[in-house]
Amino acid sequence: MLDWLLALDEKIFLIFNGLGSPHLDTFMIWMSDKYLWIPLYLYLIFRLYQQEGKQLTWPLITLIIVIICTDQTTAGFMKPYFERLRPCKDPALENLMIVIGECRGKFGFASGHAANSFGLAAFFYFHERSRFSKVLLLWAAVVSYSRVYLGVHYPADILVGTLVGISWAYTLYTLMKHLRFKLRAY
Repeated sequence: MLDWLLALDEKIFLIFNGLGSPHLDTFMIWMSDKYLWIPLYLYLIFRLYQQEGKQLTWPLITLIIVIICTDQTTAGFMKPYFERLRPCKDPALENLMIVIGECRGKFGFASGHAANSFGLAAFFYFHERSRFSKVLLLWAAVVSYSRVYLGVHYPADILVGTLVGISWAYTLYTLMKHLRFKLRAY
């Protein structure tokens, strides 16, 4: 059963990885560049400040913990545990796929980009439930897809990374709400 799923994941990867064009290549490289998004991250902190004022500490610390948890779950636990080669490191795919940019790291299951971006976006969705937070979820989906497009992750890496990000965001957001409520009662 697992072999069948891995083969299906590989086939889906090869379909999505081969949908490129030179203009889209540049766009996808930008989407994957975590440093390019620093202005967005700063805006999100400012947005939290606008909504929370002096109570900014709770959501900001929670958001930082979400990112730490998503990153450590994927990079610190899952990748070393499962040791699934990235597509760009798999010799069996060498002549079948397109790698755009750099292929860092040996293992790719699960995607840290997907976990981190969906953790961030889902936290804002749970916090605001606004049109803006839905756009952030779309942003996270494009960032995640860019990883398949660039040849560094399989679709299953993205799917599991997405679930990791949303799960941590939901769990920690719910815990934050509960703690804030309990502390206000005292």
